[in-house]
Amino acid sequence: MDDTGRTQAAPRFLADRQGFFADRQAGDPGLALFLNAGDPPLAVLRDVVHMLDELGVECLELAVPFPHSFTDGPVVRRSATRALDVGVGLPEVLEFLGDVRSGLRRLRIALLVDWSHTVRPGGIGEFVARVSDSAADGVLLHGLPLSLRARYYAAAADRAVPVVTTCYPSSTDEVRRESATHASAYLYLVAHYGRSGSRPQGGFDALGATINDLRAHTPAPIAVGFGVRSRADLQALAGIGADAAVIGSAAVEWVERAMTENSDPVSELAGFVRDLRAGAPAGRCAKSFCLVRGCF
Repeated sequence: MDDTGRTQAAPRFLADRQGFFADRQAGDPGLALFLNAGDPPLAVLRDVVHMLDELGVECLELAVPFPHSFTDGPVVRRSATRALDVGVGLPEVLEFLGDVRSGLRRLRIALLVDWSHTVRPGGIGEFVARVSDSAADGVLLHGLPLSLRARYYAAAADRAVPVVTTCYPSSTDEVRRESATHASAYLYLVAHYGRSGSRPQGGFDALGATINDLRAHTPAPIAVGFGVRSRADLQALAGIGADAAVIGSAAVEWVERAMTENSDPVSELAGFVRDLRAGAPAGRCAKSFCLVRGCF
C-alpha cells in the first residue's frame, strides 16, 4: 500500500511469470533445492542458478545466511557459517538476484530469510518493501513470532509479495489452516519436527492424509521437505500427492564436498539433479549441461 492508501500493483517480475511449480510434469513432483547464498561463493552460485534453470529445476530456496538455526542440522549450519564468513547478507543477496534473474526461463527463486537476524533490525514493512522491489519470486520468513504473523501477511499482500508458509503434520488444526490460507507462493509441509537432513520415522507415506487435508483449504502447491534425498523419495512423495519436493541438506552436502575436494560444485550439483530426475546412479557427469558450461 502506498502513501495514499492505495494497494500497489504486482511488480513486473511477478506479473510476467507463472507461479511456483506450474510447469511440473504429471506424476512427477516439482523440485526445489535449498542453498545458502554465498556457499558456494556468489560468482559460482550464478553458474549454479543457470544450471538449475537449464536442467528444469522449478525452484531454488535461497537463504540469506544466518547463524545458529534451530531447525537446521550440522550440514546446513556449516554452510551458513561459510557464507557469513565472506560477508553475505540481504543487500548482497538482493543485488545478486537482480543480476541473475533476467536470464532465467523456468526457475523461480524463493528467498528464505530469518526474522531475528535479518528482518527484525529494520522491521517488517521495510523488509517486505525491499523484497517487493527485488527480483525474488517469493519469500519464506523463518522464525517469525506468532504475534507478528498477521502484520506480515497484510504487508506482503499489500505489496503483492508471494508468501511461502510452513507447517508440520503435528501442527494444530488452527496452525495448518492459517498456513493454508496465507500460502500465496506455496505451502512447505515440513515432514517432521526436528532438524533438516533427518528423515521422518516410517517414511513419507503417513503424510498423505495431511496433504489431503491441506489441499482442501488452499489452491497453492504443497511441497514436502526434510529428509528428501533420492529419486525414490521423489517417487514416494508423488505417490502421496505432493506437488513438489524440497531438498536441502543433500544438496548442500554436494557443495560442501566439492569445495573441500577442490572440484566444481556446479558439475557436482548438476549430476545430482540429473540423478534425481532420471534415477541414475550418483556421481555421473551431467553431459546435458556441457552446452552451458563445458564438459566436466
